[in-house]
Parts: sequence; structure tokens; C-alpha cells
Amino acid sequence: MFEDILTQISTFSPIWIYLTLFFFAFIENVFPPSPSDVLLVVGGTLIGTGAINFILALTFATLGSITGFMLMFYIGSTVDKKVIHSGRFKYIPLNAIEKVETWFRKYGYFIIVANRFMPGTRAVISFFAGMSNLDPKRTFTLCFVSALLWNTIMLYLGFVFGDNVAKVDEYLTTYTNIVIVVTAIIILFFIFRFFFRKRKSAV
Repeated sequence: MFEDILTQISTFSPIWIYLTLFFFAFIENVFPPSPSDVLLVVGGTLIGTGAINFILALTFATLGSITGFMLMFYIGSTVDKKVIHSGRFKYIPLNAIEKVETWFRKYGYFIIVANRFMPGTRAVISFFAGMSNLDPKRTFTLCFVSALLWNTIMLYLGFVFGDNVAKVDEYLTTYTNIVIVVTAIIILFFIFRFFFRKRKSAV
């Protein structure tokens, strides 16, 4: 997959490569999944060949990540105020939603810092951050730090490995699978704990 994308994107002019990095970094936060990480590694390879500039590639990718994250943050805050807490959907248990929001207000900022390092959950994190009414300025800052670090790492990997990007693909796939499994286990743990406490309190 890396080789095919590299072949196609290398035919673009630099400005279109930068815009492609921006677009996929943005769209990943709105309509996941997106091959944004793959494109970042490819971008790193193109930096090594001199086709594009590192600073510009990092800037466009990071702006895309932040824009997408903050858009979902805004949507989450709007949905929370206008839909969930409006009482329109009676089948949504407000007490469960409020518990999630309380938990997210407590740990949400730490999760935002780790946001870019958690593939598959990025859009969900930004949405719940908005629902939980986290501070927009602080959220923006932490989102920027997370995106900057992750994008730098991905571009650097592409730069270092060069033509051997298939090795990066193997590492990224393994890393993504591990993160998804660990995330699923954590979610299941909290679900079981929630129902266990609910059942215990009903006895």
C-alpha cells in the first residue's frame, strides 16, 4: 500500500502534496478511518528526496489534525447542549451520559494529549471532549501538542526509512492493532463495572 501511494503522490506538485496531507489529517477526525498516518510516512519519504519541505509538511498536517479535532469538539458541544440534554431522546440514559462526562472532565485533558497516539479513537475523543464541555483554549493547546509530536514522528520515520516504507507499514499495523485491543479491553472493563455497580445497588 505504501508503495502505491508513494508512486501516486510523488507525481503531485508540492502544494498539492501539502494540501493532501492537510485534507487526510482533517478528514480522519471527521470520517475515520483515514490513511493519514500512511500519507505522513510517505510525506517523510518525499522530504528525503527533496520533493517537499519538512516544516511545510509538518505545518499543513498539524493544521489539518487540529482543524478536524476542533470541528468534532464543536459538534460534540452542540449535540450535548441541543440534543442530549434537551430531553428529545428519552431512550438515552442521561445519568450514564453525565457519568461519562464527569469522568472525561477528570481525565479528558490527559486523553487529549495522547489523542494522536491512539489510532481509531481520535474522532471519538474530540467528540466527547466537546460533550464534556472541556475548556476550548486548553483543549486546542493540548491537541496542538499531540498532533505536532505524532506528525513529527511519522514524517521522521518516512524520512529515515526512505524506500523501505513497507517496514513502517508493518510496525504501524502492529501498533494500531495493539492500541485497538487495549482500548477495547478498557472500554469493556468500564462497561462491566458500570452494570455490576448498577446491579449491586438495585439489590
